[in-house]
Amino acid sequence: MIFEEKKITLKNGKTAVLKSPCIADAEKMLNYIKKACGETDFLARYPEEWNITVEQEESWVTRLRSAPNTLGITCYVDNEVAGNCEINFKEGIKTSHRAIVAIAILKDYWNLGIGSSMLEELVAAAQKRGTEIIELEFVEGNERAKHLYEKFGFRITSEKPNAFKLKDGTYLKEIYMQKYL
Repeated sequence: MIFEEKKITLKNGKTAVLKSPCIADAEKMLNYIKKACGETDFLARYPEEWNITVEQEESWVTRLRSAPNTLGITCYVDNEVAGNCEINFKEGIKTSHRAIVAIAILKDYWNLGIGSSMLEELVAAAQKRGTEIIELEFVEGNERAKHLYEKFGFRITSEKPNAFKLKDGTYLKEIYMQKYL
């Protein structure tokens, strides 16, 4: 699915652009996610686990743009990737009422309104599609994300103990949330 370009004004006064990622930006996307994964323990991978090539990332961008049940939105600030998000609409008779969302933002761009803007667009896409429930997970301790999700009406429905094990041996829960539309 393609997201039509939209400009937003950040809390610092800068302009950001939300749009579907482009194949030409595959290397930027790959560098961004590696950096984001190195800035926090709250994402599912460490930077070194991103061992795909630029060509593989280009293929992923191509699939994302043409996928009928997935919408990816990338946030660009000064033509650089600041964050991205995705909504995956479930298929099948028993699950097509649900969708799953995920968001990641570089630390330099935290608290500027990017997460809220992207989540607003994902919720709007779900409403337009007739989705009844949006789901997401976050890692224990990520209070900023929890606050954002609660602001949008998501509520905790379950926890998975010891879902993540950090390099230092610390275990963290994965917390599951839902929002009913």
